[in-house]
Amino acid sequence: MISTSEFKKGAKLKYKDAPHEIVDFQHHKMGRGGAIIRTKLKNLVTGSIFEDTFKGGEKFETPDLEERTAQYLYKEGEACYFMDNESYEQFPLTSEHLGDAKKFLKENMEVKILFYSGSPISVEIPMFVELKIIRTDPGYKGDTASGGSKPAVLESGVTVKVPFHLNEGDVIKVDTRTAEYIERVR
Repeated sequence: MISTSEFKKGAKLKYKDAPHEIVDFQHHKMGRGGAIIRTKLKNLVTGSIFEDTFKGGEKFETPDLEERTAQYLYKEGEACYFMDNESYEQFPLTSEHLGDAKKFLKENMEVKILFYSGSPISVEIPMFVELKIIRTDPGYKGDTASGGSKPAVLESGVTVKVPFHLNEGDVIKVDTRTAEYIERVR
């Protein structure tokens, strides 16, 4: 059980028969009455975010969540297949489960998958991934002086802006939160 006094960002609770994560919260102490807690909650199954208010001292169940490490195997149609690193069980996840993570998936990549009551509900990929540039305009001598950027298509299919001096075949590090180029990998 989790009480409103134990609320913190990132805490998980079961609310309206679904797992939710606290995105933000504020305690408000009313004059003579009890405190109220205004929260912003994210439904971990649907991904929707909403606001709700609770009375001080309310208690909630903790959801039956389990985090497992898995390896990305391959994509077939709309489904991406993963393998649990401990049980070697394979299972598919749809685009809804993957969200923006699907843009950075590469074969054999290790990811963390959140399970609720035995079913996968979300995927967490590493903060930085290394991907090869498969298509971009060629770099020309003198381009680096301007400090600009050009679009490059990476092996996962995502397009990011890269400096002019990078060419096809170069491997770069990308921030998966912002889809931005970080550095060239040697």
